[in-house]
Order: sequence, then C-alpha cells, then structure tokens
Amino acid sequence: MTLPMIAKLDILGIRWLNRGAAVCVLALALAACSRELSAGLPSATGTASVTAAESPSLGAAPAAVAGGQSGAPAAATAEPMVRALPDFSQLVDRYGPAVVNVEVVEKVQQAGGVQGLAPNDPFYDFFRRFGIPAPGEQGPHERPQPVKGAGSGFIVSPDGYILTNTHVVADAEEVTVRLTDRREFPAKVIGADERTDVAVIKINASSLPIVRLGDPARIKPGQWVLAIGSPFGFENSATAGIISATARSVPGDNYVPFIQTDVAVNPGNSGGPLFNMAGEVIGINSQIFSRTGGFMGVSFAIPIDVARNVEEQLIKTGRVVRGRIGVTIQDVNAQLAESFGLDRPHGALVSSVEKDGPAAHAGVAAGDVILAVGGHAIERYGELSGAIAAMKPGSDVQLALWRNGKEQTVSVKVAELQERQQAVAARGGKPQQQRGDSAGELGLTVRPLDPREKEQAGTQGSLVVEESTGPAQAAEIEPGDIILGINGKRVHTVKELQDAAHSAGKNVALLIQREDAQIFVPLRLP
Repeated sequence: MTLPMIAKLDILGIRWLNRGAAVCVLALALAACSRELSAGLPSATGTASVTAAESPSLGAAPAAVAGGQSGAPAAATAEPMVRALPDFSQLVDRYGPAVVNVEVVEKVQQAGGVQGLAPNDPFYDFFRRFGIPAPGEQGPHERPQPVKGAGSGFIVSPDGYILTNTHVVADAEEVTVRLTDRREFPAKVIGADERTDVAVIKINASSLPIVRLGDPARIKPGQWVLAIGSPFGFENSATAGIISATARSVPGDNYVPFIQTDVAVNPGNSGGPLFNMAGEVIGINSQIFSRTGGFMGVSFAIPIDVARNVEEQLIKTGRVVRGRIGVTIQDVNAQLAESFGLDRPHGALVSSVEKDGPAAHAGVAAGDVILAVGGHAIERYGELSGAIAAMKPGSDVQLALWRNGKEQTVSVKVAELQERQQAVAARGGKPQQQRGDSAGELGLTVRPLDPREKEQAGTQGSLVVEESTGPAQAAEIEPGDIILGINGKRVHTVKELQDAAHSAGKNVALLIQREDAQIFVPLRLP
C-alpha cells in the first residue's frame, strides 16, 4: 500500500538515526505528519495553507532532530501560493439562470439515389424506377426521422439576444431555447459566422437574466475558470478547471486566439459560457482536442471580445466585415529566429505577399518578420490574423518589421476581406450560405475563380476546390487546389467538369495546380 508522501518521507528519515533514538523520532515524525496533513486539508471554514517552513527538506530534517536545535535563525514563513480551493456555488446561483439549453432540429436531407446501392449496380435502376425499398432502406410510407442536436448558449441582453456556436445552429431547421425555469421559446438565427464559430440567436421575451462580460486581456494561465452548459443533455451542469494557455492557435483557424483550459467540456457544452472567478464571461466554449471523441483535458474557448465584435456586426448588418493586408504568414520557430537574427522566436514570418495588395504597396516583402501591429506586440503568428481582421477596412495601421537584422516601421492601409461563404440572417431560422457546385462522382465541391483570384494565383485554371470527400479525399485532393483538366481534357466550367467525370470511367487522372506546381492525381471511382 502506498503511504502518503509526507508520512513516507518521515518514516524513511528514521533509518538515518540510531536505534536508541528511534522511538522518540517516530513520535516526532507522527506529530509532524499529523500537523502537515491537517495543514494540507481545508478547515471547517474552507481555508488551507501549506508553507515551505512546514515542509523541510529530506536532508535537513534528521540533523535538526538529532541536534535538538538549529544552528541558524528560523526563516520567515513564506506566503502560501494557494490558500484554498474555490467555491463556485454563489457564481452558479447568480449567473446559472442566464445559461440556456439550445435544441435544434435539422432539415432531413432526401437522398437522390437508392440507399445501399451504387449507381453502377445492376439493380440500382430497378429499385429506383419501381420505388421498391432496397435492402436496408426505409419503405415508401416510412418518413425519415429528423436529426436532432443540442448545445448551450447564454443570454447577453434582457430582450432575448443569445450567444452560441455556429456549429450548434448552422444546419438547424428549428431552434428551441429552454431556460432553467423550464420555459421554452422558439428562436430565430440572427446570424452566424463560420470563421469564429460565433452565432447570435433571438427569442421573444423580456426581463431575462443576463451574464456580465469580462476582459480576456487580463486573464493568465493558472487562473480558475468555470463552465456551465448542457453536456449530453444534462442542463445547467457546472465544471471547473484552470486556464492552461492564452492566444492559442489551432490547426485550420488563425482568426481566433483561443483560450485553452482543462475544464471538462463534452458534447452539449458547445456555446456555453466560460466564467472567471469574478463571475464574468471571458469566453465561449467551442471545441476540444481529443483522440477518442471524448474529453481528454484540453478544451478551447473563443475570447468574449472576439465574440462581442461578431455579435454587434451580425445584429447590425447580418454579416461580419474583416480587415486584410494581403500576406501569407507562418510561425517563427527557434531555427528561423536564429537564421533571421532574432534574439528569440516571436512575431509572424511573411512567406508571400499578394501582388498589388495593401502590404505590397507598403513595401512589405517575403522574409520580413512582423513584430508588432499598431504598437501591440505579436508573439505568435495567429495573433496577427486576429488583430488585422478586427481592424476597420480603410484604416491605416503601423507594422513593426524585422528586416536584414534591423527593425523598421511601415504604414499599411487595411483592405476588406472578401468572404466567400458568409452566413447571414434568414427567416426560417437557418443561415443561408453560398456553396460551390458538386461533381458528385469525384467527391469534389468546386467554385469558379474570379479574375482577381486567377491573377493572384497565376493560373489558367478556372475552378477551385472548396471541399473534397470520397474518391477525391482518398487521393488527398485539398481545398484550394485548382482544377485544370481531367483525363487530358481541359475543363473551364462546373458543367464541363461534371460531364467529363460522368464519362471518365473507373480511373480518372485529375490535373491540378497546387501552389506553383501542376500534378496529375489518380482517382479511382467506385
């Protein structure tokens, strides 16, 4: 059986003493163990204090006991780093009623073919023509069951505006909000922003409880935080933890400097608030990192200042306007920092500059390291994207650059980032999105390139990949790849691609442009 650490150290100390003093030392050791264990536990009033003076080092303890006195004056008692575990009960009582459960019903997608059969199956046309259910398919009188989902949200205004995640309501046909007093309201999606995963919904009610919003700029790793939400449908559940890191970038998203915590966040917590110890919302719980699909101690929240900016724009205009300067950036690691002459890794390294873009006009070049924006230091490259995106198009911003071993400053006029897919308010409670056209046999969703994009990419192609699934995904076709041709035949429109895919047979050679290289990618169709 493993002994408590303090007791174990005291018992080991006995071995260093002679047998005659063993009984006396054992009594002292047990007394010290009792004092230290009791100091390490919360008292009846909920306080606990453990100091360095009460936990002597292993080597010092035997000498002090054997000599009976210390040869040096007693050191001053150190200030305890942690006094007590926090009690969140008052916070939950005060702001729990402002946290809501969001239930959604997704629109049933009618399959265009026969479930369980490929289009080239000999029985495909037979089952489809005569309406006979295929094996594993529902009968003609059985209606598909609607897909339901659930998440969380929190009320930010007494008249019913609620913040939640875009992925909670993005595909919703119906949205229902349930309060802690068990009242239910139909909700309307005011707007949803995919880049930040922030959505605003509205219920018709008044005098609702609301949360207080805090300042994420003041948070630090190690501070206690609390999440309230509806994990697995268990409404108004509270879980606590600490902030693990701030301004965290995650793969595929450089517009949100996430707050990383170890708070237990599970399916259903999405869209719920993250509170600090003052009872202020500092973030919206959004996603987790997991190898199993369940919580593994790493969760991410959207800073509330980012969410607030999105909320105000969605309510006012139904869309989000972001700034851009026309650069491609990457992180600066230790090797790059050394090669560029930086004293340590920090900033955002410019890997390419858009031709005739705002940064190019200001003289920014590939190989520059952006150290600060508007006087705000950039530690990691993800901070730059968020800072520029939050700026108003048309405004001027000062960039601190590191170039040729020296720091210099340039002024850049911020342009507007053109959104290809922007979710806006819709009457039916579902954001409307502009999506590309599908070449179903290939598993590709593509859209036409506009003249400006073609010029920037330096390509003769006309179609860019938005999404890849099925055969295209298996062949590692990526979003952003430009489609040039199929089986030696050039394609310029979505219809030409669809027609060529339909007559291509089982094996397809897809010619794509990825960055500056053109390659053939073989696809095997089912």
